[in-house]
Parts: sequence; structure tokens; C-alpha cells
Amino acid sequence: MPVDSDAELESILASDRIAVVGCSTTEGKAAHDVPKYLQNHGYEIVPVNPFADEILGETAYDAVTDVPGEVDIVDVFRPSEEVPEILDAVLERDDAPVFWLQLGIEHDDAGDRAEAAGLTFVQDRCMKIEHERLVA
Repeated sequence: MPVDSDAELESILASDRIAVVGCSTTEGKAAHDVPKYLQNHGYEIVPVNPFADEILGETAYDAVTDVPGEVDIVDVFRPSEEVPEILDAVLERDDAPVFWLQLGIEHDDAGDRAEAAGLTFVQDRCMKIEHERLVA
């Protein structure tokens, strides 16, 4: 079962470093504005986008496996059908304890795999909305 309790979400939101898969260079898109909001609230954002060199003043990486250092959360802004492949990369990293799918993105099978591998799994929730509701 994906995380759905406020206490669990608050615990996740106490993390610091978020790799944002599908982070966008386009203002006005959720994949840009949500990471910008999180960055403005003290989170370290690591953009993952093979079509950008820099987003939000941070170096962008081609894949989650390219991100240096440890990651607390992998936050996904990609279509649901891409989730299994992204999860494979997260599992290859073996250091990101939370796999978060943004609002409108769901993949129960990937969630089952993530949880079986020991990851905390969140789907169909917006980090900005949850942060505003529980932390801000």
C-alpha cells in the first residue's frame, strides 16, 4: 500500500535532497513550479532531464543514476508508463529510500516492486500540496 497517512508524509517531507525526474525548464508547468516551490522552502533540488544542462540554477543530469551523492527522495514527473523504467534506475542507485509519483501519476505494480525492495512509495500526490498542507 502506498503511503497515505499524514504522519508518514510529514516524515518524508523532513528529507533534504530530492532528485526530480522530468524536472522542466518551462515556468508554469508543474514539473518546474513544484520543484521551484520546494527549493524555495529549503530543499536541495537535483533536476533529472536529459534535454537540459541546468534547471533552477542547478546542474541537470540525464538520468537518476547519474546524480552524484545520496538522494532522499526521487520525485517523478513523467507519464505512468515510464515509471517501471525509472524505478529500475532508482533500485540500481540503492540509496534513495522514497519513490514519489506526482499527482496524476500512478503505477501499482511499480509500487509493489518498490515496497518489496524496501522503498517507501507515494503515488498520485503533489509534494507542494502536501508540504503546504502539513509543513508550511
